[in-house]
Amino acid sequence: MKKSLRLGAAVALAATASLTLASCGFGGGGSGEEASGKTTLDLLVPSYSDNTQGLWEDVIDGFEAENTDIDVNLEVQSWDNLESVITTKIQGGEAPDIYNGGPFAGFVADELLYPAEEVVSPETFSDFQDAFIANAEVDGTAYALPLIASARALFVNNTLLEQAGVTAPPTTWDELLDAATKVSALGGGVAGYGMPLGSEEAQAEAAVWLWGGGGTFGDAEAITVDDPANLPGADQIKKMIDAGATQADPGSTDRSPLMDIFVQGKIGMQVGLPPTVGQIEEGNPELDYSIVPIPTQDGSPFTLGVMDQLMAFENDGDKQDAITKFFDYYYTADVYVPWVQAEGFLPVTKTGAEQLAGEEALAPFLEVLPDAQFYPSSNPKWSATDGAFKSLFGQIQTKPAQDVLTEIQAQVDAG
Repeated sequence: MKKSLRLGAAVALAATASLTLASCGFGGGGSGEEASGKTTLDLLVPSYSDNTQGLWEDVIDGFEAENTDIDVNLEVQSWDNLESVITTKIQGGEAPDIYNGGPFAGFVADELLYPAEEVVSPETFSDFQDAFIANAEVDGTAYALPLIASARALFVNNTLLEQAGVTAPPTTWDELLDAATKVSALGGGVAGYGMPLGSEEAQAEAAVWLWGGGGTFGDAEAITVDDPANLPGADQIKKMIDAGATQADPGSTDRSPLMDIFVQGKIGMQVGLPPTVGQIEEGNPELDYSIVPIPTQDGSPFTLGVMDQLMAFENDGDKQDAITKFFDYYYTADVYVPWVQAEGFLPVTKTGAEQLAGEEALAPFLEVLPDAQFYPSSNPKWSATDGAFKSLFGQIQTKPAQDVLTEIQAQVDAG
């Protein structure tokens, strides 16, 4: 593969993310002791890649071999289905014992989760990077355990930029608009900038622009989508679309299929994440590309960080010891680090970072991630905010930017 990596490149080992995986159901809320005398833990996780199910099965096999009195029942769902599945299970009294997801503050408000320190040993808890634990806290108490971290960066098709007469990757919005417009002008189905504003991950693309202009989604205390500071980024999105610098109909375009088009060599620039490297390696290893920082309004440094969590539902309260044993096993460096590497993400533990310190290409990500900006996921309204972006933000291609921000805020406030 021909590639040049700058400020945030990582060698990822994951394959392209899978949208669906076969899954098995389970019932929750039952007694921790089965007829066999064993405790059964129900584990609900999303699919990060085609490898996800097998990786978790390997972890479970190793754990059960060391803990013969505990069985782990795995269910894998697509990200598209995950939130509806967990909602249905909770409403039906069948919450999983362990859940891998994103928004969690609503579960805390409903008093459904164990505090994190009650389901891991002190040694395991102290191994998490401080910034990640802080992002899992509600009112000073962590209710989720950091699982994986990722940072976003701009993937650049060097060949297309060269053909368009662009001599260097853009660092500011003005440079990005100019470069993307020139690439789109090449024709032949090529788009200058891939802008996924569809429901899959609209909140991430929105953050790239709104935060890149000095805006914010808010914090643990308040969601502030309609903050005037978000308007420059929203206006720049419209400017990109109106100039023909993006693919057609960005408002209904999802990230995963759009990244497939980038991999095919038909998009000049698109924001990606560490597993994108593995996707390119598998789908088009001859692609000549670079990874550079995300352009911002004034060119100042900006890193969008994303962190998913593991959390434990209290249910009947009789599986706490088994959950603790599972978490302590999973976060052991020899178990956890290979799992993270195989999925193409970054570790959230100190021992994990130490074990990967020799990975030269991974080092820049590990260095900048602690300073990354994260979603306000500890706000109880973050789940509603995430949903509002996914359902409404794509309208920004046809509506005034301020109107869209106001509608999102109204939906969040309405709960």
